[in-house]
Amino acid sequence: MSSLKAVTVIGVGVGAMLLSQGRDPLDAGRSGESTWSQSGLQEAAGRAVLCILAALCFLVLKFLYRLLFCPLELLKAPEDVGYVAEDGRSRAQAANEVRRRRKVGELPPVYPNGWYRVLDSHMLERGEVKNVFILGEQLAVFRGEDGKACVLDAYCPHLGANLAVGGRVFGGCIECPFHGWRFQGSDGKCVKVPYSDKVPEFAKVRCWPSCEVNKQILVWFHCDGEEPQWKMPEQQEVTRGEWVYRGRTEHFINSHIQEIPENAADVAHLAHLHTPGMLSGVDLRYTNSKTWQFLRHDWKAQWIPESEPNKHCSQMLVKHALTIFGYHWSLLDVDVVARQVGPGVVFLMFNHSFLGRGVIMHCVTPVEPLLQCVSHTIFYQSNIPPVVPKFILKAECIQFERDVMIWNNKTYIAKPLLVKEDSAIQKHRRWFSQFYSENSPRLQYQRDTLDF
Repeated sequence: MSSLKAVTVIGVGVGAMLLSQGRDPLDAGRSGESTWSQSGLQEAAGRAVLCILAALCFLVLKFLYRLLFCPLELLKAPEDVGYVAEDGRSRAQAANEVRRRRKVGELPPVYPNGWYRVLDSHMLERGEVKNVFILGEQLAVFRGEDGKACVLDAYCPHLGANLAVGGRVFGGCIECPFHGWRFQGSDGKCVKVPYSDKVPEFAKVRCWPSCEVNKQILVWFHCDGEEPQWKMPEQQEVTRGEWVYRGRTEHFINSHIQEIPENAADVAHLAHLHTPGMLSGVDLRYTNSKTWQFLRHDWKAQWIPESEPNKHCSQMLVKHALTIFGYHWSLLDVDVVARQVGPGVVFLMFNHSFLGRGVIMHCVTPVEPLLQCVSHTIFYQSNIPPVVPKFILKAECIQFERDVMIWNNKTYIAKPLLVKEDSAIQKHRRWFSQFYSENSPRLQYQRDTLDF
């Protein structure tokens, strides 16, 4: 319990004790009767204890309600995970030092062509505008009065105002907060200049190809402006409402985007990094502590690319087993199919006879060349108690944060030293290269500022 909640409970008790006195102290004084008699104090103390117990019960019930019925949302700041703060430094200072001093390596292009998550659907209400920074661009994301989500460049071509900061939605258009110019969400064309009789034909802002599927809003990026080359698959159970939203995690990773999906082909790291149980935590300095060795995860995995017409997809097949005090708990064995679609979206499919069925949408969206926003959004069977998918999401978060500590501090090696058991890594790099074009943007310089 936080100190604020403790003070609240005590305050309620003390207040109740004072209010529980049946007389006005002045009246008691006039009658010569002591308000704070021994019996009165005992009675007041008893009532105060009851009030404190009632407040504690309220907090417990609130905790149970959140545990059993509310989605789990764990949103981490860029400096929260994966850095070691020593010698009195804050985590933000440690993160900035790593960003400045780390050897970057010979990097592939920084923004692959593909679909990327912008927002979850429930985060954008009808008539609402949000300012989003991804792929090195400021975007205005808004939902028209018809319910359609639109994505435009944020800066008005008139005098550069940010449409997402103070802009308003009118029908399917967004109005600039500076001079009231209105732009259509469907194509970015200006349809109204309030103080002019004529709208210039060339007045428009860039309209990003977008779609809303699986209760997520995604945009298509291609360095040459080409139209989308594949559609994002629709998870029918999510669309029909059979699988419902049970939570989301969000992390910011200080690495090149390719490092993150490459983990799927790096099968060897599972046994070393992810074998210690969840109770071992995420700090790699302590995950192998003997205290928690009674709980261990066992993994078997395989990565395979798909063929035409789905060459932009690949699969990681994972078999997980749990061992407690050397005993294999077969009831908790889980088979997971992780299907990657393009560079930025992975479907983590769960199908268990006891725990039920669901999907975690693992989405990687570049914010800057070496800063990725990674979200895990879970949808699960509506008839399964929410505590089950929330536990799965929390377990996934713990394992993922171990990877974050690696990614945040490693360098990219273009020509790694591999053994034959690492052959899938090179296959993955060849597969991933299809998302780069000749004109794909590359890192021009390393920023030397305190961003966090």
